[in-house]
Amino acid sequence: MKHFLIKYHFKNGPPEAWRQEIVRFISALENDPDLSGKLSYRVMKERGGSGYFHLAGVADDATVSALGGKDFFKRYTEETKRVAGGEVEVLPLEIVAETAHRA
Repeated sequence: MKHFLIKYHFKNGPPEAWRQEIVRFISALENDPDLSGKLSYRVMKERGGSGYFHLAGVADDATVSALGGKDFFKRYTEETKRVAGGEVEVLPLEIVAETAHRA
């Protein structure tokens, strides 16, 4: 499994509209037959701040390629850049250690 952290500060637009866009994106991920069951996606917001953190877990390189070819992913990526004022950081992560239970 490959893991990524996407982080940025929300700068543009109504926050509720952005949250609705996130929900639509996650729904598209879950309903796409090429991706369903092959990735996880979680979005968190800094309490009291403007920081957003997206955690993505992708099964393999084929899933990454399939995701990259989806129009809904391209639109979401562009919208993420827009709401972040063009400042989005994507960090590939490696798991060093973890608990047996994942919340």
